Amino acid sequence: MKKYIVLILLFFSITNNAQTASFGEAKGLFMSLGVGPKFPLGNFSDKNNIGVGAETSLLYTDNLLIPFFFYSTLGYQHYPGKQTLYKKTDYASYSSNMIFLAAGIRYYFPPLVENVALLMPLVDAGIQYSYFENSHIFKEEKNKQNFTEGKSKFGLQIGGGFSMFILDVMVYYNYLPDNQYLSFVFKATIPIFVKI
Repeated sequence: MKKYIVLILLFFSITNNAQTASFGEAKGLFMSLGVGPKFPLGNFSDKNNIGVGAETSLLYTDNLLIPFFFYSTLGYQHYPGKQTLYKKTDYASYSSNMIFLAAGIRYYFPPLVENVALLMPLVDAGIQYSYFENSHIFKEEKNKQNFTEGKSKFGLQIGGGFSMFILDVMVYYNYLPDNQYLSFVFKATIPIFVKI
């Protein structure tokens, strides 16, 4: 497994900088961009429908850490209100927007496929800070005041999936108090800085 990561790092280093390789100095900083659907769970699903989100991550490793990568993620998610909520309550519209920051560690398992393309299973776990903005808009005939509320929450995320190193498919379970959700993310990863 390590040799494949080092080979990929070496390839990017040679094509980008044409530097001489030195043992013990392999480092890599990568950026990924991801999008995907979000499925609210538990209490969060009482008012919210399936949402969508986008995120960007930075990943770092070196040859002493491989196959571990450290990551940080900044993301945005939007959840519209459920149609059944509008029929049964005084709501004319309801939605939740969320901005989140996450940091954690990722582990790449040995490749399942090597010949045609590199396919590696992976898992990761991290902590998450999220800021929710919930918009409450009521039917005019109900004479209720519309309002927007903001909430900050801390939680955890665990995930797993498959990587072709450039393209990743991930599934995450995100736990935040009263705002648990399942997240599917399709990511494209590009190198920012590679040194061998």
